[in-house]
Amino acid sequence: MDEHPESAYPADASATGRSPGGALDRRAELSEFLRTRRARLKPEDVGLPDFGRHRRVPGLRREELAQLAGVSVAYYTRLEQGNGQNVSAEVLDAIARALRLTGAEHAHLTHLAKPKQHKKKPSARAQVVRGTLRQLLDTLDGVPAYIAGRRTDILAWNAMAASLFGDWDELPPQDRNWARLVFLRPEYHDLFTDWEQKAIDIVCHLRMDAGCYPEDPRLSALVGELSVKSEEFRRLWATHDVKEKSYGVKRIHHPLVGELTLNYESFRLPDDSDQSLIVYNAEPGSPSAQAMRLLASWGRDATKISPSGV
Repeated sequence: MDEHPESAYPADASATGRSPGGALDRRAELSEFLRTRRARLKPEDVGLPDFGRHRRVPGLRREELAQLAGVSVAYYTRLEQGNGQNVSAEVLDAIARALRLTGAEHAHLTHLAKPKQHKKKPSARAQVVRGTLRQLLDTLDGVPAYIAGRRTDILAWNAMAASLFGDWDELPPQDRNWARLVFLRPEYHDLFTDWEQKAIDIVCHLRMDAGCYPEDPRLSALVGELSVKSEEFRRLWATHDVKEKSYGVKRIHHPLVGELTLNYESFRLPDDSDQSLIVYNAEPGSPSAQAMRLLASWGRDATKISPSGV
């Protein structure tokens, strides 16, 4: 699939964390991430006394967090101001423990504080799906499956995924992107029964991308476009929450076969960690499994009734 061009939509730098040059501002991202993680913790969460009305800020104070991490207040303050230069992995580990970060959050903190210098070049690399993977998708008969890449781009999919989610081949290349679909196309708001959770997941994945590739101009342009066009995106982007692609359950209201409850699994590809294979399936013998068989029997005709064909 073709890479989509950079967006022409501007965005306010303070809202999106973008530097004047168009890239995401890594120092601003680091500062806001630490601040929001600290704000979500209460003193009683970490065994500290709560002085109630005397507290003027939400969450832990900087000095409390520094104490828990075993670093000086001045050192932590510099880090929260976005100065991660020369910070050690041991200190980041201690701060991650004090903030009770998840594994994904810990990785995101490390990416922001200690960016890998080789990340700039791969961010511009074309996202190419191996031919054997495309063949694999086609062999998954009756099972919706697709490959997602950086920026939540949808790179390849099988016929069943088109029946379930819409024929993405009918969309312009730049619109084959989960963030654009979820936040900018009303039919996808109707497709996902728990649209809010789907939207949260998408923003969390974009945040992980931003930590790995802060210099990616296409990612910055996407964030800018969505921030201009979607109030929901701006609200969720401001939380600075992050999450790896994983597994779970999605409830879908399909215009042809009705309610579906599907399990999904994500598999990161061994030769390109930026690409993931996502596969959906229904519990054997369940009403959803019967509905999926009906959907498969419609073949390509189902894509005319699915979201992008409505």
